Amino acid sequence: MDRIEKLKEFLVTSPSDSFLLHALALEYIKIGEDSRARQLFEEILHREPHYIGSYYHLAKLLERTGEEAEAIKVYEKGMDEAKKAGDNHALGELRGAYEELTF
Repeated sequence: MDRIEKLKEFLVTSPSDSFLLHALALEYIKIGEDSRARQLFEEILHREPHYIGSYYHLAKLLERTGEEAEAIKVYEKGMDEAKKAGDNHALGELRGAYEELTF
């Protein structure tokens, strides 16, 4: 059974598990299913705005698909959430990616 099918199987019993949804989104990116990945990242962040890792990956996806203005907004929101959480590592990664895009 491949990873996507395994993750979907786990999601049957835990459909709102952000870790599993995030992992599934990353698997979709690997196979070029950006729209599915985007939907999952947006679902996670709508329900759990403090799930900081999804901001980085969603913004990178948006960058890659040419939606730079949206990516900037996602980076900014992610940086705000990382500051609130005191997650300096995530803040640094988000800030670095943001600055690379905006400068």
